[in-house]
Amino acid sequence: MIEVEQLSKTYGSYQAVTDLSFEVESGEILGFLGPNGAGKTTTMRILTGYLPATTGTARVAGFDVHDNAMAVRKSIGYLPETPPLYPEMSVEGYLNFVAQLKGVAAGDRPKRIDSALKRCSLEDRRKSLITTLSKGYRQRVGIAQAIVHDPPVIVLDEPTVGLDPRQIIEVRELIKSLAGQHTIILSTHILPEVSMTCDRVTIINKGKLVTTNSPDSLMDELSGGISYVMEVAGQFDQAKEALQAVKGFQSVSETHKPGLPEGHLNLTIVTEGEADPGRELSAALIQQGLGLFEMKRTRASMEDVFLKLTMQDAGKESGQDASEPESSAEDAVTGVAGAEVAAPENAGAEVTDPLAEKADAASPTEGADATTNAEATPSDDSAPSPISEGAE
Repeated sequence: MIEVEQLSKTYGSYQAVTDLSFEVESGEILGFLGPNGAGKTTTMRILTGYLPATTGTARVAGFDVHDNAMAVRKSIGYLPETPPLYPEMSVEGYLNFVAQLKGVAAGDRPKRIDSALKRCSLEDRRKSLITTLSKGYRQRVGIAQAIVHDPPVIVLDEPTVGLDPRQIIEVRELIKSLAGQHTIILSTHILPEVSMTCDRVTIINKGKLVTTNSPDSLMDELSGGISYVMEVAGQFDQAKEALQAVKGFQSVSETHKPGLPEGHLNLTIVTEGEADPGRELSAALIQQGLGLFEMKRTRASMEDVFLKLTMQDAGKESGQDASEPESSAEDAVTGVAGAEVAAPENAGAEVTDPLAEKADAASPTEGADATTNAEATPSDDSAPSPISEGAE
């Protein structure tokens, strides 16, 4: 569904992306990870047709992002980190407006809006003003505007940032429910989200591909062998002596754990290869006369994987390089899904080529139909424009 081949992008003398290649299969959720300044934003902007690549190619749903930019935009739903919402509009009215911008036929809009509301669990909020919604529900509205035209590809930039734990779980389940019918690229810094949500992970660093694999495979690779954490009563040397006699034992270390009773040790034990001598390890400690109070098998986390694979350049990374423009809602993907849209009369700008310019558009009268109403009555001139930020 998405193919990136030898993609490179330079900003002046700064190389933001270098010979980047990866693929995303149809219906797959790909976690797209990297430190600040790694080239994630640049890559996503190229994929969505917002920026041209310096060299290399990228195809979305079979369309080249350079040769068929408008076809690519029709195929993509985009949610920037800050959802492009009009707070004074109702949820239903806003989705109608976005569907109009994205070229959804007037007769199809009610069905598309109802489907987006249902999939994002917003049916009971369709008449609510966006300004009255919690941040979690605003994220849902942001995702709804990204899928209202039923695109095959969805690009989500930090969709759970700033949400509370309950809202994170809800949005995570929503994203997972979209898989299969849509191909999803998920960029996030919340690494546990990746292991719980994504089918595969692509990690880039300093504009280059570091690795791509499933989260489980990456964590298994890093772990090397199976690890155990045990709480034991006794002396460390005595425990080490007992464990060394077990076949498959590789190493043991004492790690700090707050609140341990006096005389108790918190041990981390690593075994060799695929050996799993958990029963033998516990039996050896007990036979040595040591008290075993807790034992659990562990594995590397996505944080461990990410840090290990990007650590070699960590000292050089001191935040996002100024040569690569920072991600912002204002710079989100521009353009309408292949349709020419005239700006509302009082917006002061006419949009005849959505690829060439952004319009100072404000929200039209709620529920307006593209064929009958081009008027807009904004109440907040600072509200972001879906023409520049919400339309793919």
